[in-house]
Amino acid sequence: MAKKEFTFKGKTIEELKAMKIEEFALLCNSRARRSLKKGFDRHIFKKILKAKSNEKSKPIRTHNRDLIVIPEMIGTRFAVYKGNSFELLDLTEQMLGHYIGEFVFTRKRLQHGKAGIGATKSSTAITARG
Repeated sequence: MAKKEFTFKGKTIEELKAMKIEEFALLCNSRARRSLKKGFDRHIFKKILKAKSNEKSKPIRTHNRDLIVIPEMIGTRFAVYKGNSFELLDLTEQMLGHYIGEFVFTRKRLQHGKAGIGATKSSTAITARG
């Protein structure tokens, strides 16, 4: 059985890459559309094109968590700042139209456990290690 080709709002990846950013914005939700309408960060865009041309390039380091994933960014590696360190992120087709900050969490998961000996009831919330 053949693998189903990925589409975004009925458009294939090749069709999306042929579009201008303004045309792609019309396919996104309203928040992303308004953000793309204001203009895409050209400084990051130049780095993306440079990384695409060089196969073994370093990931693009950025603090900008409100970058919207556009078709030209697919396959690019980013190192997104999460408050204390950079976390690697490989952009895929399923991330189109989303912000890169949505995929890099800034807070640790909370695990509830049993309180230790001599502990108060409020100390049962323990942050996860790692």
